[in-house]
Amino acid sequence: MSSRALGLLFSIVLSGAVASGQAGMTQHQMDEMNKRGDKHMGFDHMKTTHHFLLAKDGGTIRVEANDLKDKESRDQIRKHLHHISLMFSDGNFNTPMLIHEKTPPGSEVMSKLKSEIRYEFKQTEKGAEIVISSENPEALRAIHDFLRFQIKEHMTGDPLETAN
Repeated sequence: MSSRALGLLFSIVLSGAVASGQAGMTQHQMDEMNKRGDKHMGFDHMKTTHHFLLAKDGGTIRVEANDLKDKESRDQIRKHLHHISLMFSDGNFNTPMLIHEKTPPGSEVMSKLKSEIRYEFKQTEKGAEIVISSENPEALRAIHDFLRFQIKEHMTGDPLETAN
C-alpha cells in the first residue's frame, strides 16, 4: 500500500474514532497498551479480535482468532478468558489494570459486588467469551461502565448502548 493510501486510511480511521469519542490515546499509547495486552493475555492482538457487547442484564467479552486455522491463538484465548472469568468472580481486576495502566471504570464496584455478578465462560469456534450478568442495578451500571471503557480503549467500534 502506498504511503499516501496508508495516510488516507489512517485519517479515515482517526476521523471515525474522533467522531465516536474514541480517540483518547496516541498511537504510541495504543501500541504500548497492545504490548502489555499481548504479554498479560498470552496471545497476539494482531491475530485476534476483541468485542465488548453490552446487554440489558450485563454484557459479553468475546475474543476470537482472526483465522479459523490459528489453533494456537484460539487455545490461548480460551485459557486466558477462563482464567479471567475466575479472577473476576473473585473480584480481582488486576489484569485489566496492568494492561491499561489505570483502574478501569466500574471495576471497583464489580469487585465490591462480586457476589451479585455472574461470569459464564463459554468456548466459541475461534476463541471464547465471558457472559457477565447481574440483577443488581448498581452492578449493572458498573458492568456497563467497564465494558464501555474497554470498547473505547480498544477502539472496537462496538455499540456503547445495550443491544436488548
